[in-house]
Amino acid sequence: MNQDLPKLAWKGVSKRFDGAPVLDGLNLDVAAGRSLVIIGGSGQGKSVTIKVAMGLMGVDAGEVLVDGQNLVGQGGASLRGLFSRIGVLFQGAALFDSLSVWENIAFRLINADGVPRQAARARAIEALGRVRLAPSVADLFPSELSGGMQKRVGLARAVIADPEMLFFDEPTTGLDPITAAAINELIVDQVKRLGCTAVSITHDLASARTIGDEIAMLHGGKIVWRGPPADLDSADNPYVRQFVEGRPDGPMNTAV
Repeated sequence: MNQDLPKLAWKGVSKRFDGAPVLDGLNLDVAAGRSLVIIGGSGQGKSVTIKVAMGLMGVDAGEVLVDGQNLVGQGGASLRGLFSRIGVLFQGAALFDSLSVWENIAFRLINADGVPRQAARARAIEALGRVRLAPSVADLFPSELSGGMQKRVGLARAVIADPEMLFFDEPTTGLDPITAAAINELIVDQVKRLGCTAVSITHDLASARTIGDEIAMLHGGKIVWRGPPADLDSADNPYVRQFVEGRPDGPMNTAV
């Protein structure tokens, strides 16, 4: 494989809803083994950006490339192959209330990979250890867990199959600062352990600075700034300045 080839790339990607552009010729890429965080205001297309990359949503124009292969227009076996290579930590963890913790973590193993339940349970308990939860948590139900523990279980589910790519959707939303910092630390640990490529979307600048090798700002369906976390505070981009400083006045329309 060409070492200069991005692991994941959006090339000229456009997406409209009811005629309104959400992504407008988006160009973005992330190298293998790197962690990219996408920031931006509400309604700027962050969630759509990762949904098209995960094959959960089609595009109106452009290409979505994984290892140079265009996923747009693919279906069936091609998409199943993509799903087998990714892990996702959804906003709110998105656990199944009717399943135990270990069944949530092993859901893919049992239902997609055909792993026997006993073996799947053992792997789920091992994944719990990766996110610093005791084996005794395995037989609890999501309703018995705190918000932070639910996030850890969601992370265990995302990493159980050792994916090539990880996607994080607002991983610290709703958590207190101490719990959020612990989740950020776990994300960094797991990305490094797997050596995988990670793409995160967040409003939380503390999280972005911790988990990202690079940060990209999305506004108006395009990337308006990209750089390392250390450059956020010195960036002279007006969109970045308004976002970082949390000011209502600036180029981003804050009318509600």
